[in-house]
Amino acid sequence: MTLDTNLKHLSTASELEEIIKSNENVMVCCGRMGPMCVPVYESMENLEKSGEYGHVTFRDMLFDNPEASVIKKLPECSNFRGLPFTIYYKNGSVVKATSSIQDKYQITTNIKDVLQAAS
Repeated sequence: MTLDTNLKHLSTASELEEIIKSNENVMVCCGRMGPMCVPVYESMENLEKSGEYGHVTFRDMLFDNPEASVIKKLPECSNFRGLPFTIYYKNGSVVKATSSIQDKYQITTNIKDVLQAAS
């Protein structure tokens, strides 16, 4: 079970854990192939491809995957009602979580605010 994106996919909670342990800055979008999620995936793909945010590891995870419960159960997501759930991790901890559609500007603002490159 994966999404039809050009991002690397997370299929298990243990893969997510390994990614956030082994990378300082991680952005994970947990959603479906729907109108609220696809623009977020496209922005992530473009940002990853541009290389401007090389210090960020971009991943996606299918919302309907039972393993996605690790994201759905985060306290930061407890009031979310819209997809996708987008989680920003810094040094293994959640530093920001958003839900619903985001445009490229909103995503880059979040990255600049919470996932600064190491000096």
